[in-house]
Amino acid sequence: MAANWKSCSFSALAAGGTRFAACLLVIAASMLPAAAPCAEAGSAERPNIIVILADDMGYSDIGCFGGEIQTPNLDRLAAEGLRFTSFCNTGRCCPTRASLLTGLYPHRAGVGHMTQDRGLPAYLGRLNDGCVTIAEVLKEAGYIAMMTGKWHVGGEPDHWPTRRGFEMFYGTPEGGGFYFKPRPGRSVRLGEEKAEIPEGWYITDALSDHAVRFIDEARDSGKPFFLYVAHIAPHWPLQARREDIARYRGKYLEGWEALRKKRHARQIELGIVEAKWGISPADPRAPRWEDVEDKEEMDLRMAVYAAQIDVMDRGIGRILSKVREIGAEENTLIMFLSDNGGCAEGGPLGFTRGAEGAATGSADSFASYGLAWANASNTPFRRFKHWTHEGGIATPLIARWPRGIARRGEIERQPGHVIDILATCVDAAGAKYPEIHEGRRIAPLDGRSLRPAFEGRKMEDRALYWEHEGNRAVLRGGWKLVAAHGGDWELYGLEDDRCELDDLAAVYRGHVEGMILDYDRWAERCGVRPWSEVRQARPAAAAAPAPGSAQRDAPASRPAEKASGAEASGKKVQRS
Repeated sequence: MAANWKSCSFSALAAGGTRFAACLLVIAASMLPAAAPCAEAGSAERPNIIVILADDMGYSDIGCFGGEIQTPNLDRLAAEGLRFTSFCNTGRCCPTRASLLTGLYPHRAGVGHMTQDRGLPAYLGRLNDGCVTIAEVLKEAGYIAMMTGKWHVGGEPDHWPTRRGFEMFYGTPEGGGFYFKPRPGRSVRLGEEKAEIPEGWYITDALSDHAVRFIDEARDSGKPFFLYVAHIAPHWPLQARREDIARYRGKYLEGWEALRKKRHARQIELGIVEAKWGISPADPRAPRWEDVEDKEEMDLRMAVYAAQIDVMDRGIGRILSKVREIGAEENTLIMFLSDNGGCAEGGPLGFTRGAEGAATGSADSFASYGLAWANASNTPFRRFKHWTHEGGIATPLIARWPRGIARRGEIERQPGHVIDILATCVDAAGAKYPEIHEGRRIAPLDGRSLRPAFEGRKMEDRALYWEHEGNRAVLRGGWKLVAAHGGDWELYGLEDDRCELDDLAAVYRGHVEGMILDYDRWAERCGVRPWSEVRQARPAAAAAPAPGSAQRDAPASRPAEKASGAEASGKKVQRS
């Protein structure tokens, strides 16, 4: 089922002389097939597995999901693999990371909100002791586990990636929010030591380059590898190199309304969305483009955002090239997705908090692209990061595995959830999810393997659930019940209304009542607490933030939530 790639190259962190020794290993391994010089003969072939996560990237941003941003490497993965168009995250960075890594709903893993310890079992702000990570499970199956990027599920050293199964780590344990240099309260680590930040350093490139080096390390280890690349891009602040920004300057002067229309048309052409769904009206808080005074600045903001995605894609290209170089392309499963929808933090036109006079996109600037552009990122859906409407939770998922996915360039419309990533990795690797790990009892998996969908088979029916900051949802049998914090439950039939425009709650009261009961049972099982209670909760010993911990990734999130107003369905959302 999976491939065990034997070591045959130099160690990225060792002396250059080991290249010669590695070559001797290749010669000695005479039984290894020529097409895959690193595959161990006589063993069940286990795949290498790479999971790549974007940060705050909207549903329509990349080329193969309708965007104009240049993403040729992701587009190639899509052309050679499978696009899941009904896949979902949790609507926010930390909870998505927790669910991706553990296969559990975020509350069950201890990360029901962000990284602040609220003194409640579901809101510890870190991965709890009742879960295991993909790295911990696959390590027991003989894999070497590696990570580059944003951890953000435990800022204290006892909870860093190196304590949760990852043998190699380069990135920021505490959270992101920087590109040219770490911001206060953040650090860049190689293993557990502070990493050197050389002149000209840019984190997106550094994460990709270290991923490439780690693949060489894994090759030398003689084991199959699991690599988790958790990018910071394109999360604010908007920062990119001048030459990368220049590639997109002027491309957005038509404004967000025109961009939404173009992307939607392209999505229909590609088969990503169905024409019968229509497109949600522009968010009522977004000004008309013709009324925007500084169009050049808003064009610049979207250009920087596009550049951040462009650079990420180029780094993904280098990772793909390395996989191909070591002969592992045929038996490497790669999955790409985003942690939440486009981010409206900072109000309609975004915030600016950098050095006075600093040009947006420069190292001294600190800005977001705002609600209006985020509305375009999330085309054709409504709402944003934080919410459990489609604009907050819908993500592209691309899966390519030449040996394990025969479907090429196809679209998969069956729903999936980020809780399914661990189950899929365990299934592909032929590993076993434990009941006990290092003496700790482990919670049963919530997720299910995506292998049936990979093979064109129907996945077993199930209900899926969401809760974040009082925003909540249930998906069952094509019906989605969803509510904003303080608002009434809304009901949508997603087969005909994925954009959530026609609220049928008053028509199908039986569905609503049954799904509310399902949600309440799920919330009780997961330890979900009312958002008003969570906001007030503080552990006795943690009234002040721990040094160096990341208390939230979005200081501007609350103004965006308060500004939600009337939504595109025409139904007024009540706020408590």
